Parts: sequence; structure tokens; C-alpha cells
Amino acid sequence: MGNLLLMSWNVNGIRAAVRNGFVDFLDKYQPDILGIQEIKITNEARLKEKFDFRDYDEYWNPAVRPGYSGTAVLLKKGIKPVGYFEKIGVREFDVEGRVQTLEFEKFYFLNVYFPNATHELSRLGYKINFNKGVLQYVRRLEKKKPVVICGDFNVAHREIDLKNPEPNRGNAGFTDEERSGMDDFLSAGFIDTFRHFYPKKIQYSWWSYKFNARPRNIGWRIDYFLASAKLKNKLADAFILNEVKGSDHCPVGIKIFI
Repeated sequence: MGNLLLMSWNVNGIRAAVRNGFVDFLDKYQPDILGIQEIKITNEARLKEKFDFRDYDEYWNPAVRPGYSGTAVLLKKGIKPVGYFEKIGVREFDVEGRVQTLEFEKFYFLNVYFPNATHELSRLGYKINFNKGVLQYVRRLEKKKPVVICGDFNVAHREIDLKNPEPNRGNAGFTDEERSGMDDFLSAGFIDTFRHFYPKKIQYSWWSYKFNARPRNIGWRIDYFLASAKLKNKLADAFILNEVKGSDHCPVGIKIFI
């Protein structure tokens, strides 16, 4: 496949993102593969909207519940997967449209929207089980070929990954359990690609809409690209496009030769 630009973006509603310049973003950056999370749209509503994503083929995995969760992948025309899957085989996760798998000749591409534990931590148990289910799933895939996982993981892994770690310790997105879930992926051999290239760089991918957080850069790094260890020498760069607006998240990505 050669050099690929892979990107990921939680758009916090695809309709809002389109109104806020999403197509201009595609035109400017031209990702080869883009994983999108939190699309918040059903297939019926999407078809009525008649989105025009120009030179991209579309793969949609909405949640059963309207206006909630859901994922999508855009593939630049000419890039064809040999397989496409929307489920990991656990109904309580599959109904929320959180996982898409595209199989290519040399690797699997997973687009994943990890659950938010919520402020009351009422979904922490659900999230822990989801993490375990996804990890078991990718371990099975890795027996066949390497895996790239992108998406909103809804966790800041280390203190460097959020502006104010101490007051947020134990809060959703920075609980010991959630951070341990990321540890499990890394212990299984996956590479946090941004930290691989930039171990000490402070850069965030999500900012609250409250308290003027984005202009003040009070943010969290909760959007990731993880890659199988076998792909380490194929990685060329990783990046966070914090200048791109249109959502409370910004796009993240990697450049890979495969």
C-alpha cells in the first residue's frame, strides 16, 4: 500500500461537524483512512442528509439508539479493504456502534469509540468490560496480522496527558481502573504512537466546552493511535492537529509505511 496517512477524529455529531467545516478538513489534509467517532446519526437520517465527502468511500456503524455514539470510516477511493466487520461478538457493546474493523492485506484497522465512564462513574464497569472485550478481540486478530487501533479512548493515560492531573485523579477519564486499561493494551505489545515519537511532549486532543478551556489549553489527550509492535519500524510519525476546530476533540493521526 505504500505511505499512508491515517487519522482519527471524534466529531461529536457528524451533522454539526459538516456544518463546521468537516469537508474543508478532508480537502485540506486528505487522509487515506479516517476513523470517526460519536457520529450521533442513524442510517436513515444520514441518507436524508446526503453528505458529500468527495473522494471517499463510506462505512457507517450507527448505534441502535438514535443520536448516540456510533462510528464511521472514510476510505480514499482506490483503497479497498479485503474485509469489513462491525461487531466484536458482545451484544451490549455491539448495539452502541462502537467498533469497526477493516481488514487490509497487511494489517487490520480498528476504529473504536471507547465508553465514557460518566461523571458519576456509573458506566465505569461497562467501560472496564469493554476494554477487556476489545483487547481480547485484537489479540485474536493479531494472530493473523498486525493491528492499528484508533479512536477516542476516553482516558488520559499519564499525568502528562492532562492539564490538571491532581484535581482530576479518580474522576472519569483519569481513574486508576481506566488508566490500567490502557496499561493492558501496552503490556500486550501495542505502541502508543504519539508517545513513541514524543515521550515528553505536552499536547492535548480534547477540551471541555466549559470555562473557556480550549483557548486556555486546559485539555486532555484522550484520542490515540495504538499499533502492534510488529509495525514499530513502519511508523514514520504521529501528530495531534490541535489547530483544527469543529468539535470539542481535534484530529490525531499517524504516518505509516506498509
